[in-house]
Amino acid sequence: MENGDVYNETTEPQAKPPRRPFGCTLRHLWGWRLLIKALQALLSLLAVICEEIVENCINCDGLYFFEFTSCSAFLLSLLILCVYCTDVYETFGEDKVQRVNRWTMSAIGVCFLIASIVLAVTSSESAVEKTAYAFGFFASGAFSAEVIIECFHSRKQNVDGCSENPANTRSATENQPLNKQS
Repeated sequence: MENGDVYNETTEPQAKPPRRPFGCTLRHLWGWRLLIKALQALLSLLAVICEEIVENCINCDGLYFFEFTSCSAFLLSLLILCVYCTDVYETFGEDKVQRVNRWTMSAIGVCFLIASIVLAVTSSESAVEKTAYAFGFFASGAFSAEVIIECFHSRKQNVDGCSENPANTRSATENQPLNKQS
């Protein structure tokens, strides 16, 4: 009897992991995060579209700044959304993705708020400009809301994960050996 015959009957080929369509999954984006990420991208896109519709401007510097900020916010929100939905998330690791997301969303929220204020102050009060900076304010609120919610979740995890014995005293039960030896 050959060695191949003995092992062929009992050995099974290793199963390949199931392929996802286009490599996308919503495993890391669920609940409030999926909703807020979609809202950020949508509101940023609407701000870009409304800004592009503006035909005349008196002081165009505010409009140009708003255009740059809204377009950048839209592209960055799509990039972060792609990171969450692809294998890149596992490549970088959850903690790095969360940290980059928090800082990026904070910066976008602040810049979008400033750009919306600048456009509101320098606009010629046309309906399209008003709509554009309204979407800008809503988008900056969505970016800021994610940062605030994420901070509350991380604070809650830190409070829930704290030891009941913060001073780490020697008399605490958790510091005693499991098997007392005489």
